[in-house]
Amino acid sequence: MNAVKNRKVLVVEDSRLIHKMYEVMLRPTTLVSAYDGRDGLDKLSQSPDVDLIILDINMPKMTGLEFLAQVKSTPALAQIPVIIVSTEGKEEDVARGLQNGAAAYLRKPFQREDLLKLVNRLESKQPAA
Repeated sequence: MNAVKNRKVLVVEDSRLIHKMYEVMLRPTTLVSAYDGRDGLDKLSQSPDVDLIILDINMPKMTGLEFLAQVKSTPALAQIPVIIVSTEGKEEDVARGLQNGAAAYLRKPFQREDLLKLVNRLESKQPAA
C-alpha cells in the first residue's frame, strides 16, 4: 500500500499511544493532535485547513459523537471528512456514526492497510489544494 500524501489530519483520540501509532502509520502526513472533543474543536479553530479528521468515540469531556455533531453543524467545517475509529463496533454504533456524518467507520483493532485504504479513498474525493 502506498504511503499517504502529505496532508493535514486532525486526530481526536484520548490515548497518547494511539496518537504515536497514527504518527507512524500515516507518515508523511502532518498530524494535529487533540485528546478529547473539546480539545479537537479548539484545534480546529486554530487549524481549520485540515484535510481529514480521525475520531475516537469514547473520550472524556466531549465524546466523539458530540464532537462530530459540532463539526457537521458548522458550515466552514462540515465538508471535512471524518473517519471514526473506535472499539464501539456494534452495527448500531457504526450506523449512528455514519448517520451523524462520518464518512467511514473503522473498528479497533485495525490493520494499517485498512486505515490507509480509507484515507486514500477519502483523499481522492477531496478537491486538489
